[in-house]
Amino acid sequence: MFFTCHFTKNNMSILSNAEYAAKKYFELTVHEDCTLMDFLLKEMHGVSRNRVKDLLHGHAVSVDKKLTTQYDAELHAGQTVRVSRHKRSTELVNKYVKIVYEDKSLVVIEKSAGILSMGVPGQYCVKDVLDEYFRRRHFKCTAHVVHRLDRDTSGLMLYAKNLEVKDTLEQAWHEIVFDRRYVAVVSGKMEREGGTVHSWLKESKSYVTYSSPTDNGGKEATTYFRRIDTSDNYSLLELRLETGRKNQIRVHMKDIGHPVAGDEKYGDGHDPIGRLCLHAYRLFFYHPVTGVRMEFETPIPQAFLRIFKSRKPTKPEEEAE
Repeated sequence: MFFTCHFTKNNMSILSNAEYAAKKYFELTVHEDCTLMDFLLKEMHGVSRNRVKDLLHGHAVSVDKKLTTQYDAELHAGQTVRVSRHKRSTELVNKYVKIVYEDKSLVVIEKSAGILSMGVPGQYCVKDVLDEYFRRRHFKCTAHVVHRLDRDTSGLMLYAKNLEVKDTLEQAWHEIVFDRRYVAVVSGKMEREGGTVHSWLKESKSYVTYSSPTDNGGKEATTYFRRIDTSDNYSLLELRLETGRKNQIRVHMKDIGHPVAGDEKYGDGHDPIGRLCLHAYRLFFYHPVTGVRMEFETPIPQAFLRIFKSRKPTKPEEEAE
């Protein structure tokens, strides 16, 4: 999918995608049904199975412009497989930041709890980590913040590497980013399978966000949630935001009587693992330059799963209602 109808000032980049793609990828056409692993072993002469797995884990392989990490994915005649010509970056070693994907336009990272996504004076942040990484590699770019996660929230984030991509993402965020989801451990055993929270959120002068069922002059916010698992004292939820307001999930979970566990600001004192139990596990978007569909997911944190010893939930797959 391409955005030629929306991004007027970026049309020059989009119209030259064929040349850009030829430098960035090589394309292979599937002629008979087989698995992705078998296909790549046959077409990429001399490559080992471990090398193929490295490419897949590094998000270097797409099928019909959809990134995949499954080596046993079924292929069918007529499909197109793309393999990146560039090695995934493995040079960043930082306890707070892991690079999941990187190209000349953007970088996708997984951040740990305990670090800010953007800087305030005297505070270490993800942007500082990335900018130092770019300097060490002699890249003439800087990390531009296009969305945020709270300091104590972990998970996937997207940063632009130039102002043009930053502007594109900011101006058409809801068209480009089509699926962002979280998992959270909340206090209490939730009886219902899922639901929707809708309110207006307004921040006070003391930086506390208040929720109102009617328009209080704040920003309208909607959160969808789905129960994944429960124990006697906690529930594991998948959450999807229709809007992305500051502290939205944390305030909305407080609204329904199930605050996020470990939340010192909006919680009820329950702190089973010594951190805020909120993780941004899914980030799906269309590349702002090439239009390629990009899909990134991380597993549910093991610390969350250990709270629910009765069974081990799988990664959420159904859409929250």
